[in-house]
Amino acid sequence: MVGAKAGPSPGTSLGLAQQHSGGSSVLVKSPFRQVCCCGPAPCASCCHSRWPSLTASTCSRLFYILLHVGASAICCLLLSRTVVERVWGKTHRIQMPSGLCAHLFGLSDCPVLSGSGAVYRVCAGTATFHLLQAVLLVHLHSPTSPRAQLHNSFWLLKLLFLLGLYALAFCIPDEHLFPAWHYIGICGGFAFILLQLVLITAFAHSWNKNWQTGAAQDCSWFLAVLLATLGFYSMAGVGAVLLFRYYTHPAGCLLNKMLLSLHLCFCGLISFLSIAPCIRLKQPRSGLLQASVISCYIMYLTFSALSSRPPERVILQGQNHTLCLPGLSKMEPQTPDLSLAMLSASIMYACVLFACNEASYLAEVFGPLWIVKVYSYEFQKPSLCFCCPATVEADEGQRGGAARPADQETPPAPPVQVQHLSYNYSAFHFVFFLASLYVMVTLTNWFSYEGAELEKTFIKGSWATFWVKVASCWACVLLYLGLLLAPLCRPPTQKPQPLILRRRRHRIISPDNKYPPV
Repeated sequence: MVGAKAGPSPGTSLGLAQQHSGGSSVLVKSPFRQVCCCGPAPCASCCHSRWPSLTASTCSRLFYILLHVGASAICCLLLSRTVVERVWGKTHRIQMPSGLCAHLFGLSDCPVLSGSGAVYRVCAGTATFHLLQAVLLVHLHSPTSPRAQLHNSFWLLKLLFLLGLYALAFCIPDEHLFPAWHYIGICGGFAFILLQLVLITAFAHSWNKNWQTGAAQDCSWFLAVLLATLGFYSMAGVGAVLLFRYYTHPAGCLLNKMLLSLHLCFCGLISFLSIAPCIRLKQPRSGLLQASVISCYIMYLTFSALSSRPPERVILQGQNHTLCLPGLSKMEPQTPDLSLAMLSASIMYACVLFACNEASYLAEVFGPLWIVKVYSYEFQKPSLCFCCPATVEADEGQRGGAARPADQETPPAPPVQVQHLSYNYSAFHFVFFLASLYVMVTLTNWFSYEGAELEKTFIKGSWATFWVKVASCWACVLLYLGLLLAPLCRPPTQKPQPLILRRRRHRIISPDNKYPPV
């Protein structure tokens, strides 16, 4: 920790009082600490008065999450027909006044301020905002670099720039925006889904290897593995029973029944293969813990898919009835249950935020090829951390400086201060770029964006959203099966090399030190 006190001169009223090397957090004692959010001072100075333990990088991550949550909430409000009717008193879309539109933009056809067009424009501004920062922060490894201030500071300027991107997006005509941006959103949405699947399989794989390492040494870790496995299988089993109860009906819902049966067979298959002798011969630490996590995630994807499909209408006793949804599975006319739609949307967005934060951390720890390297990491000792260790020890050859002759009298080298990023800034923004596209296409029913409404998306359902989520579930199963079966394709003479993990480190050397580090 490096300390610095503000001098008595008036130009140093915003003096630094404390600075952390890991996250380069800054404590500002000035009563005008709010001004720092407009300039190059890190944002930790703005929130340090309430949360003293937060570093600059952590504060920045929280602020970016709040910006993304706010943009997503604005998209939901603009897409909701109920909100449009109650606030503006219009039953259809809202357009900018023609006089103002012609004066500002010189357009006769004014942009739409609600509906799928507004969602596309808001998400286009958010995605562009994060993509530009991802490009500008590529190959950034030190929190003391001037480029790091772009991520941690200038919040007022960045907010104004984001609002400018929103205004610029609303100036683009529909015929120029929708065709190109629709395909970009579809590609980005599928890329984000694949990223989520990689993260959940890596999470299950690393957690299992971590605790299996301890189970081979101590019975308490074996008990922890057993309890966690039983807990996840219990959640998956209870979820399957509830899905059969509320999303099927004796008079119909054949697709739901077939889908639930197929996904239960998938859970049984991956559980059997996880403990099969041929698999354990190549992967001795393979077990039921990782299979239970994947089974629970399969049941969640099944619930998300079934809650997104349109209801099924059948004729019973000469009357039309709507089935296959929890609020509509009885004979009496009922309304759909809004709580399930809110639960599904909340879990979906929680998975989005988890993917954005976990991917940026793994990218900093393992480097650009983290998607491949995370599966080959070997734990030396167990820990309560489910994934990878938070800190990585450097090799012996990297700790010392250059060798000196024994007879040469030289003063000892000053202490070396090691600095590193707590997460990869560029990867953080790039994943948020993909997340913005994923939120955009999810809210607008993926392929059928014309006439999309929030009520239809989360209550009445859409076949496009249904099949996308079913395909995501199948892709998760294929990815996990590939993770289990890939070692069987390796030649018998080829042995997998354990991954030696080294975190990028940056040294700060005193000017008096004549011997630079190796």
